[in-house]
Amino acid sequence: MNTQIITQLSIPPHFNPDQVGEVWRVPYQERAAEAEIWAKQHDIKPASLDKTSICLLLIDVQNTFCIPGFELFVGGKSGTAAVDDNVRLCDFIYRNLGIITKIVPTLDTHTATQIFHPIFWVNAAGEHPTPAATSITAGDIEQGIWKVNPAVANSVTNGDYELLEKHAYHYVKQLSQDGKYPLIVWPYHSMLGGIGHALVSSVEEAIFFHGIARQSQTQFEIKGENPLTENYSILRPEVLEDFEQRPLAQKNTRLMKQLLEFDAVIIGGQAKSHCVAWTIDDLLTEIKQVDAALAQKIYLLEDCTSPVVVPGVVDYTEQADAAFTRFAEAGMHIVKSIEFGNWALGIGHWALGIGLGEKSFSSDPYSLLPTPHSLISSNNPLDLPLPNPEMS
Repeated sequence: MNTQIITQLSIPPHFNPDQVGEVWRVPYQERAAEAEIWAKQHDIKPASLDKTSICLLLIDVQNTFCIPGFELFVGGKSGTAAVDDNVRLCDFIYRNLGIITKIVPTLDTHTATQIFHPIFWVNAAGEHPTPAATSITAGDIEQGIWKVNPAVANSVTNGDYELLEKHAYHYVKQLSQDGKYPLIVWPYHSMLGGIGHALVSSVEEAIFFHGIARQSQTQFEIKGENPLTENYSILRPEVLEDFEQRPLAQKNTRLMKQLLEFDAVIIGGQAKSHCVAWTIDDLLTEIKQVDAALAQKIYLLEDCTSPVVVPGVVDYTEQADAAFTRFAEAGMHIVKSIEFGNWALGIGHWALGIGLGEKSFSSDPYSLLPTPHSLISSNNPLDLPLPNPEMS
């Protein structure tokens, strides 16, 4: 039995929890110098020497979703949920600098002319749909309620409007056939080059501090830049093929493989009911194709993620919790960041193969993986309620 004691560190003096809900510039050079001193003072070794490799996967911890007043702030039931989550997240990173091997933040990344933004669609009067209050179905297109904006064809399909119409119609039909959300028209958000796209300043600071202290390069993962498909999950877009069954987008098989090579993957971020849940479900789908026992590598920080709640309009709390319950039933661990010492030893047990026989996962688990074409995501795996098309 592994009787190792998990020792958590103190919080560096620069961290101010009262600033987590604000946007500010990280003083990189100052923090870098402090991180190197901190590592020496606390005997923090380079990540390359870790005997147990731990990845912290952070989903879309960006201003767009996490700062009050930004486009898609995840307020949860409290109204301050994402801010509170990120206070705990920063605390978790700092206290466990010497244990976290690599941090992988995902960045939802968009430009204006994308299929889920208002400019892409018009009605008969030339008006754009109201964001966050409009969903578009195949029936809407057939009835002429919404059509692709002819003016965007030049930017998206080199002026081929007919091609763009065919794709848009195929896209919304495919979403329905796969049991996914209908196409939701979102407010412009996570705009590449904008403030909303950036990581939350306090989280960015903690990640940067970790990278210097552990001499471990932060690995940023981009999603959502394809103009012709949504991309809730970091691991795959919503639709993979166009109307002629040609590849439209690809799964992030590189990241899938990499995650399964860690001894443990800890996941947090926003929103629990959408991009976080979709990512976890896609990861679970891939795990089941390799070995269901690999689910025991995954730890979900339930106090560092929150569902979408719009008071009086929609509340995804119940559905998000049900999804997490299903993930736990599959073998993943639902944990609290503030109780890390109580559950972290299980990571060491996994690495040693305790409770799992003599099987070793140090070799490439993807050697067992079927061909990509056979890895199809389950239909509406989270059993989330679909937005009402009548909202449009």
